[in-house]
Amino acid sequence: MDHRNPAELRKPYTGEPLVRSSLAAHPMTQFHLWFEEAYESGLAEPNAMVLASVEPSGMPRARTVLLKGYDRTGLRFFTNYTSRKGEALDADPRAGLLFPWHAIRRQVLVAGRVERLSDAENDRYFATRPRGSQLGAWASERQSRTVEDRAELDRLYRGFETVWAEDEEVPRPSYWGGYRLVPEEVEFWQGGPDRMHDRFRYLRGDGDAWEIDRLSP
Repeated sequence: MDHRNPAELRKPYTGEPLVRSSLAAHPMTQFHLWFEEAYESGLAEPNAMVLASVEPSGMPRARTVLLKGYDRTGLRFFTNYTSRKGEALDADPRAGLLFPWHAIRRQVLVAGRVERLSDAENDRYFATRPRGSQLGAWASERQSRTVEDRAELDRLYRGFETVWAEDEEVPRPSYWGGYRLVPEEVEFWQGGPDRMHDRFRYLRGDGDAWEIDRLSP
């Protein structure tokens, strides 16, 4: 088989180093600064993040989801509560997030516990989604389950298109909502030359106090 050897793919990292004195005292303040820079850089979907969880069987699993909000209390995302990831998070409410901003030689890793958002928070966000996405949430009620083919999905979607008039509000399905990941550990990674990367880890202390350590690359 003629193919590209992954071992031959190398990307040198150049640019200013990340130093302790430049870091904010709170990790979510630092995250905000980096998220804004990722957005301003033109990076495609800077809110795309890899969510890692552990299933009831003990099998770890990761998938890409979209960040839909953040503040000092944590990071928010939405999904189908009956999906594979929803069931995993309900069984073991611990998870990890990874923002792979490699184009700007940065990564952010977040680990902590997850909690469901309130119905009011879920309703507010669902109301802001495009109508097509709202209908998609209804059509994908059996998310993560097997389907016969694409035609089955299209039939489900077309069926829900006729349930509500174009000028009628589409309600949020009861099985659809959001989670907040409350950070307990946050790492900011910045690529450096010769693989001598800069890594700083925030660990939650008492209350909302945080300790910051430099990690070896």
